[in-house]
Amino acid sequence: MKHTVKMTINGQTQSHEVEPRLLLVHYIRETVGLTGTHVGCDTSQCGACTILMSGQAVKACTVFTVQAEGAKITTIEGLAKNGELHPIQQGFWEKHGLQCGFCTPGMILAAHQLLERYPKPSEDQIRHQLEGNLCRCTGYHNIVKAIQWASENMAGAKAGAK
Repeated sequence: MKHTVKMTINGQTQSHEVEPRLLLVHYIRETVGLTGTHVGCDTSQCGACTILMSGQAVKACTVFTVQAEGAKITTIEGLAKNGELHPIQQGFWEKHGLQCGFCTPGMILAAHQLLERYPKPSEDQIRHQLEGNLCRCTGYHNIVKAIQWASENMAGAKAGAK
């Protein structure tokens, strides 16, 4: 028996009939067509499927689509505005925070939640936040530097806006 779900993804209202067992990661990728949310392990170990659901970093492979009814979802595709990279995305570019890029969307969205809570996180706070996101290429050093860069640039942008 299918259920109709309605949610907002990257500012766009989405409404579809889905099977109750459909995972949110598959809904986002296959039904909505946003493939930046990656399927890595299907066991919630790697974090490649991390999205923001009502402001919280969530592994989309752990949520049934029907559980996201009414939620506001942000995927990696929803961070850039008017062709401008979000400062966290720019930080990954500037500090070479990726190699193959498979983990990058999840890392960026996990970092987004961190920087919302702690605008100037310590290196330990950054590393702790990323514990649920695995990277098999970089060794994390440049990922941490990218998030520190984003923190500094986001703080500067907020100070300039005052």
